[in-house]
Amino acid sequence: MSHRISPDANDDMLPEYDFTQGVRGKHHQAYKSGTNVVFLDPDVAAVFADSTSVNQALRLLLKLAKASVPAGRPNNRMQRTRPAQATKPRR
Repeated sequence: MSHRISPDANDDMLPEYDFTQGVRGKHHQAYKSGTNVVFLDPDVAAVFADSTSVNQALRLLLKLAKASVPAGRPNNRMQRTRPAQATKPRR
């Protein structure tokens, strides 16, 4: 059974788009396994040639961030802070 689709005036698909070599679900497994897509601003993307260089830069940043935390200091990032105690003004 052949479905005939009538062209829509509001359709974003242009006639020159060619999907004859397209593969449905090509990246589905990677997406399902937790691949994360990140969009870089154009000025940042201009600095990096590919995803490998972005990953190297981020790993270096993580290493530097870990090195800047003194040893033995607890990691309190996820602990809730208590509100400051109200103090009475002095007379």
